[in-house]
Amino acid sequence: MERAWGFRPVYVGSVAPGQSMPNMQSMPSVHNVHVSTMPFARPIAEGCRSRNQSGDAEPWMSPIPVHIVTHHTQLPLPFLQPNPSQPLVIGFDCEGVDLSRYGRLCIMQLAFNDAVYLVDAVAGGNALIQACKLGLESPYVTKVCHDCKRDSEALYFQYNIKLNNVFDTQIAYTLLEEQNGKKWVPDEYISFVDLLADERYCGVDYDEKEEVRVLLRKDPQFWAHRPWTVMMKRAAADDVRFLLRIFERMVKSLSEVSKWRLSVRSSLYCHCFCSGDDRFLGYPLPPLPGSMLVIIL
Repeated sequence: MERAWGFRPVYVGSVAPGQSMPNMQSMPSVHNVHVSTMPFARPIAEGCRSRNQSGDAEPWMSPIPVHIVTHHTQLPLPFLQPNPSQPLVIGFDCEGVDLSRYGRLCIMQLAFNDAVYLVDAVAGGNALIQACKLGLESPYVTKVCHDCKRDSEALYFQYNIKLNNVFDTQIAYTLLEEQNGKKWVPDEYISFVDLLADERYCGVDYDEKEEVRVLLRKDPQFWAHRPWTVMMKRAAADDVRFLLRIFERMVKSLSEVSKWRLSVRSSLYCHCFCSGDDRFLGYPLPPLPGSMLVIIL
Protein backbone atom coordinates (compact mmCIF):
# COMPACT_ATOMS: atom_id res chain seq x y z
CA MET A 1 0.00 0.00 0.00
CA GLU A 2 1.18 3.51 -0.71
CA ARG A 3 2.18 5.18 2.52
CA ALA A 4 0.89 8.37 4.06
CA TRP A 5 0.70 9.91 7.51
CA GLY A 6 -0.48 12.94 9.34
CA PHE A 7 -3.28 11.91 11.70
CA ARG A 8 -2.52 12.14 15.42
CA PRO A 9 -4.56 9.64 17.47
CA VAL A 10 -5.77 10.69 20.88
CA TYR A 11 -4.24 7.58 22.46
CA VAL A 12 -1.45 5.28 21.39
CA GLY A 13 -0.17 2.63 23.73
CA SER A 14 0.55 -0.99 24.46
CA VAL A 15 -1.94 -3.28 26.13
CA ALA A 16 -0.59 -5.75 28.66
CA PRO A 17 -1.30 -9.46 28.08
CA GLY A 18 -4.62 -10.38 29.64
CA GLN A 19 -5.83 -6.78 29.79
CA SER A 20 -9.41 -6.38 28.59
CA MET A 21 -10.02 -4.89 25.18
CA PRO A 22 -12.55 -2.21 24.32
CA ASN A 23 -16.02 -3.56 23.51
CA MET A 24 -16.27 -4.61 19.87
CA GLN A 25 -19.25 -4.62 17.60
CA SER A 26 -19.03 -7.35 15.00
CA MET A 27 -19.69 -6.46 11.40
CA PRO A 28 -21.74 -8.50 8.93
CA SER A 29 -20.63 -9.90 5.61
CA VAL A 30 -19.85 -7.90 2.48
CA HIS A 31 -23.27 -8.55 0.97
CA ASN A 32 -25.23 -7.25 3.96
CA VAL A 33 -23.03 -4.69 5.62
CA HIS A 34 -23.64 -2.03 8.17
CA VAL A 35 -20.69 -0.34 9.83
CA SER A 36 -21.90 1.10 13.09
CA THR A 37 -20.78 4.54 14.10
CA MET A 38 -20.92 6.56 17.29
CA PRO A 39 -20.69 10.28 18.07
CA PHE A 40 -17.15 11.62 18.33
CA ALA A 41 -15.57 14.72 19.72
CA ARG A 42 -14.20 17.21 17.21
CA PRO A 43 -11.10 15.71 15.59
CA ILE A 44 -7.58 16.62 16.61
CA ALA A 45 -5.78 16.31 13.28
CA GLU A 46 -2.26 17.13 12.24
CA GLY A 47 -1.26 17.07 8.60
CA CYS A 48 -4.55 15.74 7.22
CA ARG A 49 -7.80 17.52 6.56
CA SER A 50 -11.23 16.76 5.23
CA ARG A 51 -12.05 17.76 1.66
CA ASN A 52 -15.75 17.36 2.41
CA GLN A 53 -17.16 20.71 3.44
CA SER A 54 -20.45 19.16 4.60
CA GLY A 55 -18.81 17.88 7.79
CA ASP A 56 -19.87 14.30 7.04
CA ALA A 57 -16.25 13.16 6.93
CA GLU A 58 -15.29 14.53 10.33
CA PRO A 59 -16.44 11.60 12.51
CA TRP A 60 -14.13 9.33 10.52
CA MET A 61 -11.19 11.64 11.17
CA SER A 62 -11.76 11.62 14.90
CA PRO A 63 -9.17 9.93 17.12
CA ILE A 64 -9.64 6.31 18.18
CA PRO A 65 -7.44 4.10 20.41
CA VAL A 66 -4.34 2.64 18.79
CA HIS A 67 -2.80 -0.39 20.54
CA ILE A 68 0.67 -1.84 19.99
CA VAL A 69 0.36 -5.63 20.15
CA THR A 70 3.27 -7.85 21.20
CA HIS A 71 1.27 -10.88 22.42
CA HIS A 72 -1.76 -12.53 20.86
CA THR A 73 -3.85 -12.12 24.02
CA GLN A 74 -3.95 -8.40 23.26
CA LEU A 75 -5.99 -9.00 20.10
CA PRO A 76 -9.80 -9.33 19.94
CA LEU A 77 -10.90 -12.93 20.35
CA PRO A 78 -13.36 -12.92 17.39
CA PHE A 79 -10.37 -12.27 15.11
CA LEU A 80 -8.19 -14.97 16.67
CA GLN A 81 -11.04 -17.49 16.71
CA PRO A 82 -13.33 -16.68 13.76
CA ASN A 83 -16.93 -17.75 14.03
CA PRO A 84 -19.53 -17.86 11.24
CA SER A 85 -22.10 -16.48 13.68
CA GLN A 86 -19.89 -13.46 14.40
CA PRO A 87 -18.41 -12.30 11.05
CA LEU A 88 -15.98 -9.39 11.05
CA VAL A 89 -14.91 -6.73 8.60
CA ILE A 90 -11.53 -5.19 9.42
CA GLY A 91 -9.03 -2.87 7.79
CA PHE A 92 -5.74 -4.60 7.00
CA ASP A 93 -2.23 -3.66 5.91
CA CYS A 94 1.40 -4.67 6.45
CA GLU A 95 4.64 -2.72 6.73
CA GLY A 96 8.15 -4.03 6.43
CA VAL A 97 11.60 -3.87 4.94
CA ASP A 98 11.39 -4.70 1.23
CA LEU A 99 8.01 -6.27 1.92
CA SER A 100 7.96 -9.45 -0.19
CA ARG A 101 8.98 -13.10 0.05
CA TYR A 102 12.62 -12.09 0.58
CA GLY A 103 12.06 -9.04 2.78
CA ARG A 104 10.89 -8.73 6.35
CA LEU A 105 7.38 -8.15 7.63
CA CYS A 106 7.65 -5.81 10.62
CA ILE A 107 4.11 -4.61 11.38
CA MET A 108 0.61 -5.82 10.59
CA GLN A 109 -2.16 -3.28 11.08
CA LEU A 110 -5.72 -4.32 11.92
CA ALA A 111 -8.46 -1.69 12.06
CA PHE A 112 -11.70 -2.45 13.88
CA ASN A 113 -14.55 0.03 14.12
CA ASP A 114 -13.51 1.02 17.66
CA ALA A 115 -9.70 0.67 17.66
CA VAL A 116 -6.57 0.06 15.59
CA TYR A 117 -4.17 -2.74 16.55
CA LEU A 118 -0.53 -2.54 15.43
CA VAL A 119 0.74 -6.13 15.51
CA ASP A 120 4.49 -5.88 16.19
CA ALA A 121 6.17 -8.76 14.36
CA VAL A 122 9.60 -7.48 15.43
CA ALA A 123 8.80 -7.81 19.14
CA GLY A 124 6.25 -10.65 18.98
CA GLY A 125 8.04 -12.79 16.43
CA ASN A 126 6.70 -15.84 14.64
CA ALA A 127 4.44 -16.91 17.50
CA LEU A 128 2.45 -13.66 17.34
CA ILE A 129 1.91 -13.77 13.58
CA GLN A 130 1.03 -17.48 13.66
CA ALA A 131 -1.64 -16.69 16.24
CA CYS A 132 -3.25 -14.47 13.57
CA LYS A 133 -3.29 -17.26 10.96
CA LEU A 134 -6.89 -18.35 11.53
CA GLY A 135 -8.21 -14.80 11.21
CA LEU A 136 -6.15 -14.01 8.13
CA GLU A 137 -7.23 -17.20 6.36
CA SER A 138 -10.83 -17.23 7.59
CA PRO A 139 -13.78 -16.71 5.21
CA TYR A 140 -15.63 -15.18 8.16
CA VAL A 141 -13.21 -12.25 8.48
CA THR A 142 -13.25 -9.81 5.58
CA LYS A 143 -9.92 -8.04 5.24
CA VAL A 144 -10.28 -4.60 3.63
CA CYS A 145 -6.97 -3.70 2.02
CA HIS A 146 -5.57 -1.53 -0.78
CA ASP A 147 -3.40 -3.55 -3.17
CA CYS A 148 -2.77 -6.65 -1.07
CA LYS A 149 -0.31 -8.39 -3.42
CA ARG A 150 2.93 -7.78 -1.50
CA ASP A 151 1.24 -8.22 1.88
CA SER A 152 -0.02 -11.63 0.79
CA GLU A 153 3.37 -12.58 -0.64
CA ALA A 154 5.17 -11.73 2.61
CA LEU A 155 2.66 -13.63 4.75
CA TYR A 156 2.81 -16.69 2.49
CA PHE A 157 6.57 -17.07 2.17
CA GLN A 158 7.59 -15.84 5.62
CA TYR A 159 4.81 -17.41 7.70
CA ASN A 160 3.00 -19.93 5.43
CA ILE A 161 -0.22 -17.91 5.81
CA LYS A 162 -2.64 -17.81 2.88
CA LEU A 163 -4.42 -14.47 2.99
CA ASN A 164 -8.07 -15.07 2.18
CA ASN A 165 -11.39 -13.22 1.86
CA VAL A 166 -9.95 -9.84 0.88
CA PHE A 167 -11.95 -6.80 -0.21
CA ASP A 168 -9.32 -4.92 -2.20
CA THR A 169 -10.28 -1.26 -2.51
CA GLN A 170 -8.00 -0.74 -5.51
CA ILE A 171 -9.98 -3.32 -7.47
CA ALA A 172 -13.31 -2.12 -6.09
CA TYR A 173 -12.58 1.42 -7.28
CA THR A 174 -11.93 0.16 -10.83
CA LEU A 175 -15.16 -1.85 -10.85
CA LEU A 176 -17.18 1.12 -9.63
CA GLU A 177 -15.66 3.29 -12.34
CA GLU A 178 -16.66 0.65 -14.90
CA GLN A 179 -20.21 0.64 -13.50
CA ASN A 180 -20.26 4.39 -14.13
CA GLY A 181 -19.30 3.89 -17.77
CA LYS A 182 -15.54 4.41 -17.64
CA LYS A 183 -13.50 1.98 -19.71
CA TRP A 184 -10.81 0.14 -17.77
CA VAL A 185 -7.25 0.81 -18.94
CA PRO A 186 -4.64 -1.91 -18.17
CA ASP A 187 -2.11 -0.92 -15.52
CA GLU A 188 -4.15 2.13 -14.56
CA TYR A 189 -4.84 1.78 -10.83
CA ILE A 190 -5.66 4.38 -8.22
CA SER A 191 -3.18 4.99 -5.43
CA PHE A 192 -4.27 4.78 -1.82
CA VAL A 193 -3.63 8.48 -1.25
CA ASP A 194 -5.77 9.42 -4.27
CA LEU A 195 -8.51 7.09 -3.07
CA LEU A 196 -8.51 8.78 0.33
CA ALA A 197 -8.85 12.15 -1.37
CA ASP A 198 -11.90 11.05 -3.38
CA GLU A 199 -14.87 12.64 -1.62
CA ARG A 200 -17.20 9.85 -2.76
CA TYR A 201 -15.39 7.38 -0.51
CA CYS A 202 -13.45 9.30 2.12
CA GLY A 203 -12.44 12.88 1.31
CA VAL A 204 -9.20 13.15 3.26
CA ASP A 205 -5.96 14.88 2.21
CA TYR A 206 -2.58 13.81 3.59
CA ASP A 207 -0.35 16.82 3.10
CA GLU A 208 2.69 15.25 4.76
CA LYS A 209 2.71 11.92 2.93
CA GLU A 210 5.87 12.81 1.07
CA GLU A 211 7.81 13.13 4.32
CA VAL A 212 7.45 9.43 5.08
CA ARG A 213 8.39 8.53 1.51
CA VAL A 214 11.56 10.57 1.88
CA LEU A 215 12.38 8.90 5.20
CA LEU A 216 11.86 5.44 3.70
CA ARG A 217 14.18 6.25 0.83
CA LYS A 218 16.84 7.46 3.26
CA ASP A 219 16.36 4.58 5.70
CA PRO A 220 14.83 1.37 4.26
CA GLN A 221 14.94 -0.12 7.80
CA PHE A 222 12.46 2.50 9.01
CA TRP A 223 9.75 0.00 10.03
CA ALA A 224 12.20 -2.36 11.76
CA HIS A 225 13.48 0.17 14.28
CA ARG A 226 12.46 -0.12 17.93
CA PRO A 227 11.36 1.53 20.15
CA TRP A 228 8.43 2.91 18.21
CA THR A 229 8.49 6.60 17.36
CA VAL A 230 5.38 8.76 17.36
CA MET A 231 5.66 9.05 13.59
CA MET A 232 5.80 5.27 13.14
CA LYS A 233 2.67 4.76 15.23
CA ARG A 234 0.82 7.53 13.47
CA ALA A 235 1.81 6.42 9.97
CA ALA A 236 0.96 2.76 10.60
CA ALA A 237 -2.45 3.61 12.05
CA ASP A 238 -3.29 6.05 9.25
CA ASP A 239 -2.82 3.36 6.62
CA VAL A 240 -5.81 1.38 7.91
CA ARG A 241 -8.06 3.61 9.98
CA PHE A 242 -10.07 4.97 7.03
CA LEU A 243 -10.51 1.64 5.24
CA LEU A 244 -13.80 0.75 6.95
CA ARG A 245 -15.33 4.05 5.87
CA ILE A 246 -14.25 3.41 2.29
CA PHE A 247 -15.57 -0.17 2.48
CA GLU A 248 -18.97 0.97 3.73
CA ARG A 249 -19.40 3.43 0.89
CA MET A 250 -18.10 1.13 -1.82
CA VAL A 251 -20.08 -1.95 -0.88
CA LYS A 252 -23.35 0.00 -1.05
CA SER A 253 -22.64 0.95 -4.65
CA LEU A 254 -21.28 -2.33 -6.04
CA SER A 255 -23.70 -4.43 -8.07
CA GLU A 256 -24.09 -8.14 -7.36
CA VAL A 257 -21.97 -9.05 -10.38
CA SER A 258 -19.31 -6.48 -9.43
CA LYS A 259 -19.11 -7.95 -5.94
CA TRP A 260 -18.45 -11.37 -7.43
CA ARG A 261 -15.83 -9.97 -9.81
CA LEU A 262 -14.24 -8.16 -6.88
CA SER A 263 -14.07 -11.40 -4.87
CA VAL A 264 -12.41 -13.23 -7.76
CA ARG A 265 -9.93 -10.46 -8.54
CA SER A 266 -9.07 -9.93 -4.87
CA SER A 267 -8.42 -13.67 -4.58
CA LEU A 268 -6.12 -13.50 -7.61
CA TYR A 269 -4.32 -10.51 -6.03
CA CYS A 270 -3.64 -12.70 -2.99
CA HIS A 271 -2.26 -15.51 -5.17
CA CYS A 272 -0.34 -13.69 -7.89
CA PHE A 273 3.08 -13.51 -6.16
CA CYS A 274 2.63 -16.74 -4.20
CA SER A 275 3.56 -19.44 -6.71
CA GLY A 276 4.80 -21.97 -4.17
CA ASP A 277 4.60 -25.76 -4.29
CA ASP A 278 0.86 -25.99 -3.69
CA ARG A 279 -0.07 -22.75 -5.53
CA PHE A 280 -2.84 -21.99 -3.03
CA LEU A 281 -4.62 -25.27 -3.73
CA GLY A 282 -7.73 -25.74 -1.64
CA TYR A 283 -8.90 -22.13 -1.95
CA PRO A 284 -11.94 -22.24 -4.27
CA LEU A 285 -13.04 -19.18 -6.20
CA PRO A 286 -16.16 -17.43 -4.87
CA PRO A 287 -19.44 -18.93 -6.13
CA LEU A 288 -21.24 -17.29 -9.03
CA PRO A 289 -24.08 -14.99 -7.99
CA GLY A 290 -27.57 -16.20 -8.86
CA SER A 291 -28.10 -13.73 -11.68
CA MET A 292 -24.98 -14.99 -13.49
CA LEU A 293 -26.00 -18.61 -13.04
CA VAL A 294 -29.28 -17.83 -14.81
CA ILE A 295 -27.37 -16.24 -17.71
CA ILE A 296 -25.00 -19.22 -17.97
CA LEU A 297 -27.77 -21.83 -17.77
